[in-house]
Amino acid sequence: MTAQTPNSPEPAPVEPGPTAEHILTVDCVESPGIVHSVSGFLLSHGCDILDIKQYGDKGQRHFFMRVHFSSGSSSESSSGQEYFSTEDLRRDFMPVAEKWEMNWQLEPQGRKRRVLVMVSKMGHCLNDLLFRARTGDIPVEIVAVVSNHRDQEDLVQWHGIPFFHLPVTKDTKPEAEARLMELVDAFDVELVVLARYMQVLSDELSAQLAGRTINIHHSFLPSFKGAKPYHQAYDRGVKTVGATAHYVNAELDEGPIISQQVIEVDHTYTADDLVAVGRDAECAALRNAVRWHCDGRILLLGNRTVILR
Repeated sequence: MTAQTPNSPEPAPVEPGPTAEHILTVDCVESPGIVHSVSGFLLSHGCDILDIKQYGDKGQRHFFMRVHFSSGSSSESSSGQEYFSTEDLRRDFMPVAEKWEMNWQLEPQGRKRRVLVMVSKMGHCLNDLLFRARTGDIPVEIVAVVSNHRDQEDLVQWHGIPFFHLPVTKDTKPEAEARLMELVDAFDVELVVLARYMQVLSDELSAQLAGRTINIHHSFLPSFKGAKPYHQAYDRGVKTVGATAHYVNAELDEGPIISQQVIEVDHTYTADDLVAVGRDAECAALRNAVRWHCDGRILLLGNRTVILR
C-alpha cells in the first residue's frame, strides 16, 4: 500500500469502461443442462448477465430463453479495454448451439431494426409508429412507407422518409407485390408492418415474408366483417373494443398472436366514440408487437408466440 501524507489528495476513483451489451435468444427441445451451458459460456467470456427470462413448455417439451448481458473483455490494449465483438460471440457460441440443436440469435442490445411500413387511408397507427421511431421509444428505423393511396404521403415526407405509392387492383396485384419485394430488398428491410393496410397479401408473398410481417386489426373478428366494423358493433351494443397484432401467414388474420388490447365501453358510447377507442387500441397493440419483436422478446411455438417480457 502506498503511504499518503495528511495533505495528499484522495486517489481518483477508477471509472468502469464502457461495456457492449447484447441480447441472446434461444429455443430448443427441453433438456437438463441448457441453462448451465449458456451461463457457462457467458462466464467463460467474462460476460455479466443483466436480465434473464426463460420458459419451458411442458406440453411441447420446448425451452425458451432470452438473456441480456454485457460483454466481457477479450484483451488489454494500449488504448484500453477491448470487448468481444458480436461476431466473436456468435462464432464462439456456435458449438453450444449445435450441441443442443438450438434456434438462436445474438444481437447488439438496442440495435435499430430496419422497418418498412404499409398503410392505406387511415393513418393513426402509422403516425404513432413514426412518432415513436423519431423519439427513440421503439428501436426501429423506418426506412420506407408503401401505400396503395396517397392520403399519408405528406405526413411521411414531413418525417423525411421515402414514400412509395403502389396502387393495387386485382389485375395489378402481382406487379405491386413484386415491386414491394424489390423495395424490401433494396432497403434491406428486416420487418414489414401493416399499419392498417387494407389489402390482403397473397399466399406467395406471405410465405416470402414469414416471421417478419406484423399486421393489426380490430378484435371483433370473426364477427363484424367488412366495412365499418365499429358501426356494426355499435348496432349490436358491444361492451368491449379491442385490437389484435399478429404475424402474417397464409390464413387471413389468423397468424400467431403477439399483442392484444381490450377496452371496456358501454351504452353511452356512440359509433364514433367506438371508432376513437378502437384507434387507441390498435395503436397500443401494434406498437407493443413491434417493440417486442425488435427487442428479441418473441419466439414462435407452432401457431403460438412465447413473449419473454
